[in-house]
Amino acid sequence: MTAAPLFQRVALIGFGLIGGSIARAARAQGLAGEIVATAHSAKTRARVAELGIADRVVETNAEAADGADLVILSIPVGVCGAVAQEIASHLKPGAIISDVGSVKGAVVRDMAPHLPAGVHFVPAHPVAGTEHSGPDSGFAELFINRWCILTPPEGTDPAAVDRLRAFWTAIGARVETMTPEHHDLVLAITSHLPHLIAYTIVGTAEELGDVTSSEVMKFSAGGFRDFTRIAASDPTMWRDVFLTNKDAVLEMLGTFNEDLSKLTRAMRRGDGEALFEHFTRTRAIRRGIVEIGQNSAAPDFGRLQTSATKKNS
Repeated sequence: MTAAPLFQRVALIGFGLIGGSIARAARAQGLAGEIVATAHSAKTRARVAELGIADRVVETNAEAADGADLVILSIPVGVCGAVAQEIASHLKPGAIISDVGSVKGAVVRDMAPHLPAGVHFVPAHPVAGTEHSGPDSGFAELFINRWCILTPPEGTDPAAVDRLRAFWTAIGARVETMTPEHHDLVLAITSHLPHLIAYTIVGTAEELGDVTSSEVMKFSAGGFRDFTRIAASDPTMWRDVFLTNKDAVLEMLGTFNEDLSKLTRAMRRGDGEALFEHFTRTRAIRRGIVEIGQNSAAPDFGRLQTSATKKNS
């Protein structure tokens, strides 16, 4: 725990999995003198107050941002611009404003024009999460040993970037800095395209006429089961991701389709050597991910085994 808080007042606008986890982690590490929270839904605000995670729960975004040293938007990327405009006149000089969206180019484009001089804009993307949402879903350990990517626009005060880096580091994240454009290209292949594929595969299974939905669920092997976890992610968030990062995703989707065509031809021709060579290369990527600590090499991907799952496996 730090000797003194990094920020006297932290405002969290949006309080789902990420916002709730930030609040819990910041409180556990003593990083904020006061945590002020708000959410679009009155029901969510009431639940946050019941949980006691924030010091104050307020009704409006402007009220939350007023006087805060750090403002973090944990909301769908499609509404970041409107919220920035709403809170702009309430941001105090020297405040840092950030977000947690998985698209950065659109966030910079939509938010930056509304922010006043003297306010430090440091967009961020914690590459962490689960398929769950809502204020009850957060937990303080979510960011431990996960990456948080900072994408400060050109000309951002380095001291502000370092201060936000210290915040994310203190709650367990490993921090990387890159341009918004490069971030969107990297995430298009590592996150956005896999989600698009997962949504497509699960949708295809749901539409099959010769296989019932009960059979799909009953006989789901590990691969399909993992796709369903990804496809259970928040639909509003992912709608906005694909609309705001469509250029990078479409570029990666084009490359993916070319590779898929190669595998299709190999299967049609009975070219086992081509299939084996491709699978060998992709297997090496998985090993690399495990070696750098980004996933578990434990059986069944490290899933907790209950008596029920053991019985049905």
